[in-house]
Amino acid sequence: MASHIGLDNVIIFLTFYYTDVVGLPAAFVGTMFLLARTADAIIDPAMGYIADRTRTRWGKFRPWMLWLALPFGASCLLTYAVPASLDLHGKMIFATVSYTLMMLMYTAINIPYCSMGAVITPDNDARISLQSYRFFLATLGGALSTFFMMPLAEFLGGDDKLLGYRWAMAIMATVAVVMFWICFANTRERIKAPATHNNYLAELRDLLRNDQWRVVAVLVLTNIGFGVIRLGAMMYFVTYYLGSASYFMWMLGAHILGKAAGSALAKRLTQNVSKVQMFGYCSVLAGVLSIALFFAPKSVLILVPMTFIVSTLYQATTTLMWVMMADVADYGEWKQGKRMDGVIFSTFLAVLKLGMAISGAIVGWTLGLSGYVANAPEQTTTAMYCIIALFTVVPGVLSLCAFATLRWYRLDDSTMQSIHLAKHPV
Repeated sequence: MASHIGLDNVIIFLTFYYTDVVGLPAAFVGTMFLLARTADAIIDPAMGYIADRTRTRWGKFRPWMLWLALPFGASCLLTYAVPASLDLHGKMIFATVSYTLMMLMYTAINIPYCSMGAVITPDNDARISLQSYRFFLATLGGALSTFFMMPLAEFLGGDDKLLGYRWAMAIMATVAVVMFWICFANTRERIKAPATHNNYLAELRDLLRNDQWRVVAVLVLTNIGFGVIRLGAMMYFVTYYLGSASYFMWMLGAHILGKAAGSALAKRLTQNVSKVQMFGYCSVLAGVLSIALFFAPKSVLILVPMTFIVSTLYQATTTLMWVMMADVADYGEWKQGKRMDGVIFSTFLAVLKLGMAISGAIVGWTLGLSGYVANAPEQTTTAMYCIIALFTVVPGVLSLCAFATLRWYRLDDSTMQSIHLAKHPV
């Protein structure tokens, strides 16, 4: 919940904030996202290595939420605190430094947080339930923060958009800090892994030999690409294609409610169908319906419910994907005789960040190359088609690619039951 209060506002609003409020060139924003997120992704495995070797009375992952909640909140605020007094180059430097810092803080606190899903319980059904609750509450946190972001910015800043966004983010960041502390106080680590003395490079080498890690890494890339490109284009789609930014709250509301529904339904959907099969079904439907939106009439009455359905399907796959990550950790322990939760989840987050980097760059570069002009009353035909495609076709193709990747995924429910029996014989 805490992470999404900060991160969802970054994914949904930050590109628009940088281009249309701060006045940064779209191509620069895309390049900055690519470089900052790529640098951050490189650091992820190191953070996982550190977390795996943390030993405290609270466990190895929990304490990071206590230690880094405040730095994470401060870094989120800085991304929306670009001083109006700076010239263009000064704003570019400030945006680059503050955004990179925010991504580093996100890495440092979220790798331990995400790794906890593998050490709270070994039970597959409990893990699906855990991730369902996690993503439902994460969606709720992201929903409340993004829903109130623009109204708060307008209320607190009036005509001064820079000031409004700054104060609105200050409130969101404060809530995120408190949420992390609440999570720290109310969780426990129950699976204790023996101490490991392997060096960093040796663990990375072992990880790359895990064939199922490679498959899920591709799923992570396609999944985050779907979400980041679609959300990054949503504000532009609503403002310039639908013709009024006032429709944004309708579209965002449909997306948020869809994500909440997808998170809540994930466990129910897998009661009679395996999680791998359900992941495939949802990926195909999300891909086909997303592409169909490109050809849909320009009607809010059609686009809003379709956005809800696509977001529901997308979030169901996201929830199941995180369960599959935990299965990869169990598979690696069974196959290689060592448990590396921190390294495994940190490298998945590194792939996720790389996907965010590429996806954010795609949005910025596409807008820049298409002839997009910020705040223009009308966009060129090329720019308009690119905006529509970014919101519909590109995410749809990525979702279909995720489905195609499943042919190499072998950790179905029966396989995981066999692995658990081998590790914990009755």
